[in-house]
Amino acid sequence: MNEHLKGLLITALGVLFVVPDSLFVRLIEADAPTISFWRGVTAGTVILIGVLALEGTRGFAKVARTGVAGLIYTVLIAATAPGFVLAVTWTSVANVVFIIASMPVFATVFSRIFLGEPISQGMVFTMMGVFVGLGIIAWGSGETKGASWQGDLVALGVSASFAAAMTAARQVRATSMIPAIPVAFLVASLVMWPMATPGPVFANQWPLILAHGAFISVSTCLLTLGPRYISSAEVALLILLESVLAPLLVWWVVGEDPGPWAIIGGVVVIGVLFVSNLILLRSRRRAKMPVQPRI
Repeated sequence: MNEHLKGLLITALGVLFVVPDSLFVRLIEADAPTISFWRGVTAGTVILIGVLALEGTRGFAKVARTGVAGLIYTVLIAATAPGFVLAVTWTSVANVVFIIASMPVFATVFSRIFLGEPISQGMVFTMMGVFVGLGIIAWGSGETKGASWQGDLVALGVSASFAAAMTAARQVRATSMIPAIPVAFLVASLVMWPMATPGPVFANQWPLILAHGAFISVSTCLLTLGPRYISSAEVALLILLESVLAPLLVWWVVGEDPGPWAIIGGVVVIGVLFVSNLILLRSRRRAKMPVQPRI
């Protein structure tokens, strides 16, 4: 197996492990702070053990030396953990995953503002298409059962925060930020602890809680490892699978109908991003092709 195929398989497997995340939030009978607490504790502890086993404390020291950029990354990742749970609690799963799929748009804007990277004409059209799709989703939130604009706003904040975290990580790309992830998860759990009721919930639903943490741990590790072997466009295309499969899984298991507006808006968002990344991927492959000599 060559490295490119290995990267595709690892990343795709990581996406499949993250798909049930929102389903676990639906299945665990608890409030958002309690689910967030256990999600952070279980996943954070497993990843922490893995980091310590592979790197010891060296990885944490390297992250600490990144300074402000590393701190921003850690804080933003910590914010996205409970933010995702809160968004799923307040609005439909379809709305959440379709809105979070807009993360590349925010990443482009932040890269322009903080890294000085230009925005291509193609990306401008992509951003316009994504915003149209998000507008359709927001329009339908008032008419779809289980959806609300408050949860949509939280999901939008999660998308922006994660994109900003990735932008901060790019400023210190020579340093692996993996050790910051368990720190972020555990810090988020500590913040949620005073508002949570972890004891009774764990006693009654510990299989779901542990499974939730296990899935998040595996997906985090795979989605960190896989992109090392493939291009960012290929990663973006594979991650779109989560936006398609997660609502279908929740619809199938608990009968949560995403509603027509979410489906239409989601098709617009996913379709625009799919086409945009496919064009980018093809253009990069053509650029790498050897020039054929003219006879």
